[in-house]
Amino acid sequence: MTEPSATAAVEVAIDPATAFKVFTEEIDLWWVRGPINFWDSARAVEIRIEPGVGGRILEVYADDALERGVITAWEPGARFEYRSSTDDTETTVTFDPTAAGTRVTVVEALVPGGTDAVYSWQNVLHWFPAWVARRDIAPHQVREVGRLAVALSYDDPAAAARWLHTVFGLETWDRVPEEGRQPSWIELHAGASSIILLRRTESGAPGADHATWVYVDDLDAHFAHSQENGAKLLSEVHQHGYRCYEAEDLEGHRWTFLQARPTMQ
Repeated sequence: MTEPSATAAVEVAIDPATAFKVFTEEIDLWWVRGPINFWDSARAVEIRIEPGVGGRILEVYADDALERGVITAWEPGARFEYRSSTDDTETTVTFDPTAAGTRVTVVEALVPGGTDAVYSWQNVLHWFPAWVARRDIAPHQVREVGRLAVALSYDDPAAAARWLHTVFGLETWDRVPEEGRQPSWIELHAGASSIILLRRTESGAPGADHATWVYVDDLDAHFAHSQENGAKLLSEVHQHGYRCYEAEDLEGHRWTFLQARPTMQ
């Protein structure tokens, strides 16, 4: 059963007017460009909020765009609301003054009679304070992940993420999950390179607990080349936020090949 609403909140050390401006105008700078963070990560060029009532929240591609929502209320420095174009929700984002700065709260609510809700802001909003904390010293340019990543499987990925962060000092553009929280996707970083932590589902084969992820320019051509040259294909090309296929090499090591975004040079 779909829950009727979801709420997430963060605090940032800037005033509400600035927080509103940074949130809406710089969303493409603080939005993390991981492989699951767009509806179509293979084609995404930008995420954009058009200001004012009637403005759109867009996932921009090279030749078109996906409308993710339409703004229904716009009060700079205080709040904005939008009606989702991809599910049956309405979202309200408020900016309330606090002693230390601003509390940003996002409430996603199922519309009356609605049945489809994708409550994603609870997984997204914590990217915002990370950008606010570094925006005065960081280049104002999009942070793009590298073309090579490593995926590691653990019985407890969240515990592994905390250990890797504490002991090896691995950082994350996302967040290290706290005790008792087990996200379905955990991504650490070493510079622009990703270390993806997944739940272990099998054992025995050389690729059972690790895999190499590679972004390529033309996934379909790469798939055809691998097929023609004897790779053991574990899947066809498929899409779930990102387009990819899985294969094994000559000694059974797992490889995942993904379609690179246009912004991945």
